[in-house]
Amino acid sequence: MLTHSEKVRTARVAGVALLLGIIIGIIAAMTVSAGIDINLSADVEATARAMLNAETRLHGKAYVALLLIGLQLLFLFAAYRLLRDAGPLLAGWSVGVGLVSIALGLFGVVAAMNAAELAGTVAYQTLASGEQRLLLAGLQATTDYTSFHLGLVMSSAANAAIFILFLRSGDLPKIIAGGGVFASLFVVLALVIRDFIPVMGNDLVTMAFMVCNLVALVSTGLYLSIRGVRA
Repeated sequence: MLTHSEKVRTARVAGVALLLGIIIGIIAAMTVSAGIDINLSADVEATARAMLNAETRLHGKAYVALLLIGLQLLFLFAAYRLLRDAGPLLAGWSVGVGLVSIALGLFGVVAAMNAAELAGTVAYQTLASGEQRLLLAGLQATTDYTSFHLGLVMSSAANAAIFILFLRSGDLPKIIAGGGVFASLFVVLALVIRDFIPVMGNDLVTMAFMVCNLVALVSTGLYLSIRGVRA
């Protein structure tokens, strides 16, 4: 069992990792990934065309994604260390599911690197016509979308387990932990249901679960990084 000071240090590591991931992700979405991230646009063709003219930014997108994965790993294991006494089985499950989400995210990294090769390697201009290269880029964009989609389902499920453990342990205020459980399950259900009921994929629903999730994660990151855990 961790001492209080050890719990505070571990919580702050988790909080800083969570906040850095959010900040870097938002900045990257507005700069490096703008126009070449299918998850920010519903237009596959426009995204694929942009990708074929963005070799350097695609490399940047891939390496930023690796950095975010590193921060996600740090958060997962810090949360496990902090919360394992509140429920060893659920804590271990959250790490396992989180690792699956990271593995899915790696497909998006590979897709970005593949697209960068398509955009920057002269040989592909000889091996394939412009339309064929566009199709290949579109397939990379689709891989990025599906890996992100499934990865978000899994990471949100892992987060739901983590917030349940925070509720059990009392290390987070109940309003933050309870809100985190709600937001995480909202994301999981919305993403799964929209694949079967298209109306659930409308902009209003998407914005609702994005905002709920962002508020839950930011408030958690701020509390953990500043306060650590409740006394």
